[in-house]
Amino acid sequence: MDWTASVDGYCERLGPEVWAEPLNAVTNLAFVIAGLWVWRRGTPGPVRVLAALLIAIGVGSGLFHTLAVRWAGVADVLPILFYVLAYIFFANRYYWRLRPVWAGAVTLGFFPYAAATVPLFGLVPGLGSSAGYAPIPLLIFGYALALWRRLPEVARGLAIGAAILCLSILFRALDMPLCSGWPRGTHFLWHLLNAVMLAWMAEVLRRHLAGAGGGR
Repeated sequence: MDWTASVDGYCERLGPEVWAEPLNAVTNLAFVIAGLWVWRRGTPGPVRVLAALLIAIGVGSGLFHTLAVRWAGVADVLPILFYVLAYIFFANRYYWRLRPVWAGAVTLGFFPYAAATVPLFGLVPGLGSSAGYAPIPLLIFGYALALWRRLPEVARGLAIGAAILCLSILFRALDMPLCSGWPRGTHFLWHLLNAVMLAWMAEVLRRHLAGAGGGR
């Protein structure tokens, strides 16, 4: 595989130039701003991990939407995956109060879960490559439902986050279908909403840890 091969998968990009996706590139600052906001909340250790990953998401996605090559695509996707895995681990550890080993083992279950559900979402008309993200809000809704009696405030927070992510995925999926009538595309809205959603999810964890007395 040629890791330096160009990638053109977004409505806004019309050529190989570095600044061919100005909106998609600039809106990655939202992740950095969100990460700094989370960090400055005086957060416990686990939430600061999420803050650092939020900043990494902004950097990785910024590289991808400027350089638009395959290796930058990996730099875009990996921090997102790490954030998802970290949050699942922290949810298992602090919402369900599992021991670290068990929290980690349950977290690894994300991989077979994704392998089973992504192909199913791939059958949804118009979802396209966004099918790879669709299992995540479903999983968050599942956690929210399961935690509804145990931790109602956390459950509400998770449900709100999942709802924002559903809207975000919708705009990601609409980027190319609406391209002819909206040349700038809608992918930049995916960035903005995701920055809000990920910061909110970190805030849900922060509030829970503050009430539980720690998490360091």
